[in-house]
Amino acid sequence: MTALTPVLPEAPQGGTPAKGPTTAARKSQRFANGKRGLEPWLYLAPAFIVLIALLGYPIFQLINVSLYDYRQAQVSGKAPLNFVGLENYQKLFADPQFWTVLGNTVVFATACVVFTLLVGSSLAVLATRLRPWVRSMLFVVSLGAWATPAVTGSAVWLFLFEPTLGLVNKSLVAIGLTQFEGYSWTYDKWSAFGLVASEVVWCSFPFVLVTVYAGIQAIPTEVIEAARIDGASMPRIARSIMLPMLRPIVIVVTIQSIIWNFKIFSQIYIMTNGGGIAGQNLVLNVYGYQQAFAASLYGLGSALGVIMTALLMVITLVYLRILKRTGEAL
Repeated sequence: MTALTPVLPEAPQGGTPAKGPTTAARKSQRFANGKRGLEPWLYLAPAFIVLIALLGYPIFQLINVSLYDYRQAQVSGKAPLNFVGLENYQKLFADPQFWTVLGNTVVFATACVVFTLLVGSSLAVLATRLRPWVRSMLFVVSLGAWATPAVTGSAVWLFLFEPTLGLVNKSLVAIGLTQFEGYSWTYDKWSAFGLVASEVVWCSFPFVLVTVYAGIQAIPTEVIEAARIDGASMPRIARSIMLPMLRPIVIVVTIQSIIWNFKIFSQIYIMTNGGGIAGQNLVLNVYGYQQAFAASLYGLGSALGVIMTALLMVITLVYLRILKRTGEAL
């Protein structure tokens, strides 16, 4: 009986090792990969074209006008355009009122965001514990506030807080707070800001309510039930289980609220009669309107618009970065 001899693979002729894909094959593979990489951009191309048409040209014109001394005389053609470069930006940064208005905007927007999140989130948690018909009524009333136009809501809010005929002052006097008889809520700077902020929160919290409630409903009930069986209290469940699972939604809602409240115009302009006494309640949008249209300093107003656009773009980039990081959780 003879032993079996293992069959060895034939060595390539010439004793050289076998080569990988040919150069042509590698080029073809790279071309295919590049084609697949361009495919998403081809689908996005129509949206990019529309955005460039609707936003690119106006932003370009805004930047262009901000570099000129552009007033009513230049608009009517009675005077030539005078290129001043960054002089309008230098005037803004050297103006103490600009920094005061910027501080007002930051404080006002922060307060609106905080109270909007608190009210909306609290009502969202409350909605999970209400009977279906009560919860439906809560959503109907809240969405009615959300659907109310800003101008209409501001007028109604002013009527409620009117010094002599307003329901709020009459109610406060009726319970013994006589110091509110004839009290003007728009005279003092911070009471006026508080009045406007309350209206902004009133018309903004329904978005937070609906969004957070949807997030709570998406949490698996098995997780909460298991925590209850283990003896966890409801505050502990909310802090250790629900809040971490709702974090992506809360982050998105917070950043969107910051963008919206940073651009407030109608409520401030209507409720404080254009910015309050001596401009004490000015925010950036109203300040820019005054510079561009009331004072006919279109170049200076455009520079302020560029600054606001840059600030909002930074906030938007942060928003998109957070969305990218938390996309799987959303």
